[in-house]
Amino acid sequence: MPPFRTLDDLPAASRVLVRLDLNSPIEDGAPQDNRRFDRHAGTVRELAEGGHRVVCLAHQGRPGRDDFTSLAGHAEILSNHIDRDVGFVADTYGDEAVDAIESLEAGEVLLLENTRMCEDELPEAEPAEKADTEFVRTLAPYFDAYVNDAYSAAHRKHASLVGFPLVLPAYAGRVMETEYEANTAIARTEFDGPVTMVVGGTKATDVIGVMDALEGDVDRFLLGGVAGELFLRAAGHPVGHDLEGMDLFDDQWEKNHELVEDLLAERGEEIHLATDLAYEDADGDRAEQLVDDVVEKTDAYLDVGSGTVEAYDPLIRESEAVFVKGALGVFEDERFSIGTVGVLEAIAETDCFSVVGGGDTSRAIEMYGLSEGEFSHVSIAGGAYIRALTGEPLPAVELLEAAADD
Repeated sequence: MPPFRTLDDLPAASRVLVRLDLNSPIEDGAPQDNRRFDRHAGTVRELAEGGHRVVCLAHQGRPGRDDFTSLAGHAEILSNHIDRDVGFVADTYGDEAVDAIESLEAGEVLLLENTRMCEDELPEAEPAEKADTEFVRTLAPYFDAYVNDAYSAAHRKHASLVGFPLVLPAYAGRVMETEYEANTAIARTEFDGPVTMVVGGTKATDVIGVMDALEGDVDRFLLGGVAGELFLRAAGHPVGHDLEGMDLFDDQWEKNHELVEDLLAERGEEIHLATDLAYEDADGDRAEQLVDDVVEKTDAYLDVGSGTVEAYDPLIRESEAVFVKGALGVFEDERFSIGTVGVLEAIAETDCFSVVGGGDTSRAIEMYGLSEGEFSHVSIAGGAYIRALTGEPLPAVELLEAAADD
């Protein structure tokens, strides 16, 4: 049983305020369809088909950034996913929004304007302070319930995430429910066999923190990406530093080298490092080099080598559970997709509990013809996934848990 109320507990015929996370890439001023719309559509469709009046809140970008735009285009994409009209008003809690909310009929869906266009939404503050904002105090009286489906934003203390659960009966949507169950499984579940974590990506600081926090929960770590090179550097290899024009390694090394060295010294048997690395040669082709043969780093390493993939494969296939955080290479370039795709294929072919976390890595599943159904869960969360793995609190989830006790 989840530690919060879900849609199964929602009273019939409610007017519901639903927080989604539809934050998307913006190209030529237009939002791009992605799995977030598809996932949240399940919650919205269920509410609409159940006869509720559904009003959605979401954000896009941040003030001052190029992707900070209206949600008008998001409403159209969401409409296509739920196969019914999604109304939109370019207002969040003013008269136009209130009028649209009051005129809503059972089964109808409305999307309000970008929450981050409200001064009360940002910056982060304590829930009680956010609950007392004009934004929350104005909207709340028009609703019977609040549903938070935005697990991927649950680590934020923004008004639309932490204010409404203090003034309305609060419930978890289906995305919130499934993300919570999958992303906390590593700490809550006793697995009968080895638990493996694949660690990669460019944000080494985050994943190194995860490795430190998961002592006792993970039996072995398979490394690639920036974190993998930093561990190789700590092991005495001349890699894991920036070349001219780079800004990936040196700053993260300064912040984390003591922890990296400690992890290698104390848990080295659990940590598996790349034995070869791939780079682009002078002809533009993929080339590979054994780590033991590197005398000086002269090229950017863009993937783990095929020998590393072969070494990681059996470790994955004998695992009872596999968690993925970060890609092992620049998989967007097919030449350097061998590490990431090889690992994902091994997981897909193995009868294990598997969670692939983070938007970047999960994109590789689509790009290379794998099916999400071959994995136990493909997370759409980034920062919240990291927090869940490290055991840090997620404010929006804590408020749902507290609401269940009321």
